[in-house]
Amino acid sequence: MVPKNENENIRLGSPLHRRSFLGGSIAAVAATSLGGATTAEAATSTGLKAGAGRAAIDIPSSLLPLDGFTTVHDDLYVRILLLENGSRRVALAVLDLTSISAEAIAAMRTTIAKASGVAAADIVVTVTHTFSAPHVQAAGSSTAAAQYVQQITQATSTAITAAVAGLQPARVGFGTGECDVNVNRDVLTADGWWLGTGERGSSDKSVGVTRFDDLDGNPIAILVNYSVQSSVMMESVMANGDLPITADLAGAAVQHLEKQYDGDVVGFFLVGSCGDQAPAFRSKRYTIDKDKKWSQVDAQDAGWLLLTVQGERLGTEAVRVSETIKTSGGGSGSTVRLLTDSVTVATMTMGHPTGPTKTYDFTPTGTTDVPIWILQVGNGAFVGVEPELSTDTALAIKKHSPFPHTAVMSMLEGGSKNMAEAQSYARITYEAMDSSYAQGAAETVAAKIGTMLHSLRG
Repeated sequence: MVPKNENENIRLGSPLHRRSFLGGSIAAVAATSLGGATTAEAATSTGLKAGAGRAAIDIPSSLLPLDGFTTVHDDLYVRILLLENGSRRVALAVLDLTSISAEAIAAMRTTIAKASGVAAADIVVTVTHTFSAPHVQAAGSSTAAAQYVQQITQATSTAITAAVAGLQPARVGFGTGECDVNVNRDVLTADGWWLGTGERGSSDKSVGVTRFDDLDGNPIAILVNYSVQSSVMMESVMANGDLPITADLAGAAVQHLEKQYDGDVVGFFLVGSCGDQAPAFRSKRYTIDKDKKWSQVDAQDAGWLLLTVQGERLGTEAVRVSETIKTSGGGSGSTVRLLTDSVTVATMTMGHPTGPTKTYDFTPTGTTDVPIWILQVGNGAFVGVEPELSTDTALAIKKHSPFPHTAVMSMLEGGSKNMAEAQSYARITYEAMDSSYAQGAAETVAAKIGTMLHSLRG
């Protein structure tokens, strides 16, 4: 039960594009919501039930090298949380991947639906956004890609089978802690804005923890919501030339949490506003000198210590908060709702900068629909969108939410490019240049989410 790593949009100098919006299986969730919000709500007569399962994605040596990766340092996992209240079931699937193709998501949905009876539109799929995991390409692109999708589907089958078998009456509780392992990645160099450790930039240090217990108070699943890219080992090449697969920071934190409960708990990492948040210490990192000149260095094998320490620190805080939570809602006390809708935003030409810049040509290209998912469990709300949100956007959503506990999630439905807020465009940051959304899109999405949250809360 060892989670793993991630990869970024630009790896080893090669641009890697995430899939476009509304491709493939996303239509199953969003199609009925384009004309207004739709809600999947269960009756509360039989009360809350929860079940959780996990399974490692087997990546045999015969598949390597895959997407540039040559070895497996620690396993990538599929984790599934199954919730029921009355006759309706909702499933949340979290994968230790950078992104995932529409084809693979469709295969996962079919597998989950068949094993659990959950309707396709009630299955929410997201990734931890680890940058040291192979991208999931179309199965038709190569034999290796097809086998990779097959391995993900197999792990999904094992995880959902365990979740169904473990489904039982449950209680839920929420807590919040704080951990300083993330940092704003925007820094001003002599040549313009670029990547580094922007200590003065916005950063949300809060750790949102949700705990599901059985009726005897034994934990079933623990969800950790934190704003950071899992990129400690991103692009770090070992001394022997290997590029390892790892679940990275998300995996290390969850691994620590699960070990504290002797493996009897399934831990989930829900990536928050990761658009402008990087780990404080990375193996391959940018440094800025006194003259604001930038360079890049790689700690190589020594980077694993950075990963272990930061993962342990985040996992320790998650466990501390978990132990303070008093769960409740047994019987008919915890409502389960899944609300989906979308909002139309303007788009622009997407750039892939390879270094700092002071100017950028923002060219409008039209509009797109941004789907939004909100899962309500009792007094908690889990808000999710496909693009990477930035810190200030997520903080605004939390501030105006009527729910006592609000987790903001990025990278749903496989993920898409960063959605920077207006101030990022004003200063020409990396995020603004690497986004396909026009200025004002993030604010529009945040406002829509606020309306949806208040409609749920009544």
